[in-house]
Amino acid sequence: MSKLLESVDQRTQLVGENRLELLLFRLGGRQLFALNVFKIQEVVPVPKLTELPHHNPVVCGVTHLRGQTIAVIDLSAAIGRRPLSDRSQGKLIVTEYNLSVQAFLVTSVERIVNLNWELIMPPPSGTGRSHYLTAITRLEDDIVEILDVERVLADISPYDATVSESVLDMKLVEQARARGLKVLLVDDSSTAVGQATQTISSLGVDVISVGDGLKAITQLRRWAAEEPETLAALAAVVTDAEMPEMDGYRLTYEIRRNAALQHLFVILHTSLSGSFNRALVEKVGCDRFLSKFQPDELAQVVQERVREVV
Repeated sequence: MSKLLESVDQRTQLVGENRLELLLFRLGGRQLFALNVFKIQEVVPVPKLTELPHHNPVVCGVTHLRGQTIAVIDLSAAIGRRPLSDRSQGKLIVTEYNLSVQAFLVTSVERIVNLNWELIMPPPSGTGRSHYLTAITRLEDDIVEILDVERVLADISPYDATVSESVLDMKLVEQARARGLKVLLVDDSSTAVGQATQTISSLGVDVISVGDGLKAITQLRRWAAEEPETLAALAAVVTDAEMPEMDGYRLTYEIRRNAALQHLFVILHTSLSGSFNRALVEKVGCDRFLSKFQPDELAQVVQERVREVV
């Protein structure tokens, strides 16, 4: 238990400081890629893998690690590059996303860096919609590409964003539509935005989406100053945690310190899962913490909020 509490403390020290730690790695070339350390359980040499019949072509197989069987994904192939040729010499990055554990096969792991989110930028607008990036940053002379793991996992096993009939309250849906209620959705992953928008829209609530916390706090301040009726119709802010320029933790902090915004209901909706939820909620002052992507749970929380405001 003491090790768990120590780990919680180490992770939450960065929360609210608009900082992150990135694990840098390569996929068989000079290009540096990165994943947020928050999502990583460990890095291990490649063990013996067991192939599965009729598996997705980017899944190398499965392995048994620390009491559980996990899928191993060739990350190079998963983002549209050539599959890694020598799997035995690589490394596995074991991660937890959206309440599931999986390992990504990479060529080599470089190091961990600690950066300010202000140095993390969205991908250039000319890159189109087919890339697998949520952000980029520069380290010395290298461009580092931060991968959209939610899209990678959704390509392998698509998520269902449909709300169960037993959860959906149709009377509440009509009341939400009649009131013109809105949710501000803050997320840098186009995959996550599409999923959450489908779920929330089915509740009769309009969704306004922005790609990072800086855009969100700028929008909220503008509504407070110029469009108070829009702010009054805002049932909730649903925000991701890790985003370029300003993360969801810092966004929540900025909301809570603004007298015109501090009443807002903030849902931290993140692919981070596991034992750290309570510590994170307490640290940043959000109202609820939800792990992606569970449409029924998101719908239940949003409907609870709708009941409070209609």
